[in-house]
Amino acid sequence: MPAKGSEPMGKGAGAGSGRRVVDRLPPWLGALSAGCWLIVVLGLLGGGVALWGRGGSESEIGLWVFSPMHQRMYEPIIEDWNAAEEEDGDDPSDRARVSQSLLGRPALRQRMLSGFFGGLPTADLIEVERTIAGQLFAGPLDAVGFVDLTDRIREEGLLEAMPPAAFSPWTSRGRIFGLPHDVHPVMLGVRMDLIEDAGLSIEGVETWEDFAAALRPLMADEDGDGEPDRYLLGLWPGTLDRDKIEMLLLQGGTGLFAADGSPVIASDANARVLAQMVSWCVGPNRFAADVPDFQPAGNQLKVDGYAIAFFMPDWMCNYWKNELQMMSGTLELMPLPALEPGGRRTSVWGGTMLGIPKTATDVEAAWAFAKRLYLSPELARAWYTEGDIITPIRTHWDDPVFDTPDPYFRGQAKGRLYVQHASQVPTRHASPFTPTAIQRVADAATGLLRYAQDNDIYEVSSLEPEAKRRLEIAQTSVERLMDANLFLGEAEAASELAP
Repeated sequence: MPAKGSEPMGKGAGAGSGRRVVDRLPPWLGALSAGCWLIVVLGLLGGGVALWGRGGSESEIGLWVFSPMHQRMYEPIIEDWNAAEEEDGDDPSDRARVSQSLLGRPALRQRMLSGFFGGLPTADLIEVERTIAGQLFAGPLDAVGFVDLTDRIREEGLLEAMPPAAFSPWTSRGRIFGLPHDVHPVMLGVRMDLIEDAGLSIEGVETWEDFAAALRPLMADEDGDGEPDRYLLGLWPGTLDRDKIEMLLLQGGTGLFAADGSPVIASDANARVLAQMVSWCVGPNRFAADVPDFQPAGNQLKVDGYAIAFFMPDWMCNYWKNELQMMSGTLELMPLPALEPGGRRTSVWGGTMLGIPKTATDVEAAWAFAKRLYLSPELARAWYTEGDIITPIRTHWDDPVFDTPDPYFRGQAKGRLYVQHASQVPTRHASPFTPTAIQRVADAATGLLRYAQDNDIYEVSSLEPEAKRRLEIAQTSVERLMDANLFLGEAEAASELAP
């Protein structure tokens, strides 16, 4: 699931004797922000604590995870692995046993970065969520704290085993640093109970325009207060919905960064998507409303039927089942309506990888266990049955578990629906500036909403020029941060000189 938090990069220069120390450091270290340096210092001061979770001996593989559910699901595989090692009859000192430790996201991030930048030991395998993974790629490739897995993945046929979008968040400058945990296609969860009670249908809906036209009768003002009793979509252009904003830019625009790491925030396609999004939230044709996720108030609005459709990556299904049990049997899943006729019917939200730090005591043993864990069919079934997450491994998609009717979603074979969209998930290119870019685009969306309200401008074509202008401001802000990163400037110069 997604997490928040990242610091922009800065020059990090000091003065006097401190400046002389910085001058002796590699240029990319001078580009680290004060926040990252604070993490390093804290890690150095707590070096003894950072050793915790690595494993009880040099022969153990230490695994750090941030999710209690992941920890629980991995235990049987770890027990089998360790039992098999014991049965081999080798000298105990040669056994690559596995131990895992659960850390909260902030603690895992702090210990991981202090290990990479401060030279402290870490675990031999670390699960990393997408929103902090980009920070690992801020320096030159040889300074990335994880082992480059590209050649291993290519030689063992894993590139063909998964959709390209599964690898893209963990890829920097053409090199892959993590084994994908997921692919996270997004569908739309709709309140079919309300739709059927109103005698309406979503059959034949292809675009968001079709969606609004088919279901607008549900927005009647039956209590006479001058406002619709309900809206059609839970979405609001602002900081709280920044992940949804990025998701929509990926569905119908260009996303935030190109494959070479350059920002493409202000593309014409993104401007049109942003204008469409805001047009859903203002004016006489408005059909979207603010229904926050992961908050009690938002959950109550969902129960009350204040909106009837919600963005549902596969993992979100599990959140609804746990937090909104009373909604069982009211929703069905459908492909995302396309932003344009013939457009993409899914997107992506969230992501996790498993990486091997360069400080691992035995890289080969860590890689062997990483494959045993992430590529295993039993874990693919467990991820789905316990977490509603579909595996990125194509050969596992034929498993009958994905055809199991799900009572929460009115008996739909939910897993099969997500599997059918997994190959169409858009790629996301890794950048240490992704969190900042998402925030700047969310600011642009909020500003465009105010502009539309203040000027009574509601049509997409009329909003596009202002959307473009605000996205250009967002892109300029990100480019300034990128220019302040000394390493990125050197890397671009080197690429120009390369044959």
